[in-house]
Parts: sequence; C-alpha cells; structure tokens
Amino acid sequence: MAQQDTDQQHAGVLPVDDEGYVVDTEDCEERETGWRERGTSRPITVVGNPVLHKECADVTEFGPELEELIADMFASQRTAEGVGLAANQIGVSRKVFVYDCPDDDGVRHTGVVVNPRLVELPAAARRLDDSNEGCLSVPTAYAPLARPDYAEVTGQDEKGNPIKVRGTGYFARCLQHETDHLYGYLYIDRLSKRDRKDALRQMAENEPRYDVVAND
Repeated sequence: MAQQDTDQQHAGVLPVDDEGYVVDTEDCEERETGWRERGTSRPITVVGNPVLHKECADVTEFGPELEELIADMFASQRTAEGVGLAANQIGVSRKVFVYDCPDDDGVRHTGVVVNPRLVELPAAARRLDDSNEGCLSVPTAYAPLARPDYAEVTGQDEKGNPIKVRGTGYFARCLQHETDHLYGYLYIDRLSKRDRKDALRQMAENEPRYDVVAND
C-alpha cells in the first residue's frame, strides 16, 4: 500500500497480548532494519500484470526461502516508500504480506502475515472511513474508498505459528488492502467505473518514483 500524500528478534517473531493478538508496535525500527538489510529491493509489478489479478497460492513451506522473500519484500517496501507490500507486488504468487504502517494515532506497526484471512465483522462494528487510498501497483494515483476503520486478520507468522493481527484507522485500511492483493484484488477494483478510470488516468499522467515492471 502506498503512503498517503536469522535471530528471533530480527526474524520478526512477535509476542502476543492477553487476547492473543500480536504485539507489533515494539522494536519496529530494529525489526524492520533487520529484515530489510538482509533483502534485495525488487521492482514493483503494476496493474495489468497477470500476477496481480489472480488469487495467490497458499504458503505451505516455512524456511529460508520464505524468509528470503520476506526480506526482499521489506527492502522493496522501503525503496518504494510504502507502508504495506504483498508478495505478488514483486511478482511472487504466494500469500504473504509485510507492513510497516502507522495507525491514526501515529503508532507504528511492523510485521509479517502469511496466508491471511480477514475476519468478518458484525455490521455494528463496521464504521466506514472513506479516506483516500493509494497502491504501489497503481503508482501516483489516489482515490477515496470506504472501508471499515477496524480490521482483524488471522494467518501465520514466518515460522508457521498461528497469529492474529488487528488495527484501526489507516492501519486497518492497510490490513484490508494487502489481504485483498493476495486474493487478486486491487483497491481500484472496488471503485466505481468513473473513479477507477480517474485513478488509471492519474497513473498514466505521472512517473513512479521507484522501479516498476513494465507490462508488455
């Protein structure tokens, strides 16, 4: 997701709170740096690339190959100045995303979710926020999109342990946005035809600030 206008510590394995949710707000800089410095930044795939428009494969093997992918994702996310990145955004069709994202209170959240699934919220818990949204795979484009301002995601960490992540505000938007990616949806797919067309126009009229994979 675009910003609005090893050892256990570095591997990112997180403790959980009393309700079983990961504590992803501690040692964020150290954990992000630990991942990123092990990785290689890759160019970002953009809308139209087939890998972005189909559901990714479940991750079934947890080990060095997955950790290398996660490290590359953190490196790529930092290069592109994003707050979240799904594996298919660097061309890998696997269900994993990383994030380094503030919530609306400015609290930083940093972590990894493998095989994520959004928790269905009761209607009473769905207060919509229609803030602008952007995407590294739709560079330079932004559009308002209503999403719940609270989100929960279940999945696994990079070691295969079950985890739960929750967020509010901007971070909730990030969790929903990145999970969408892994099931073949970009945020522009949730826009009206008019707003989608406008987002693609914005993308066509501007140059991305990071390397992208051209669609032939």
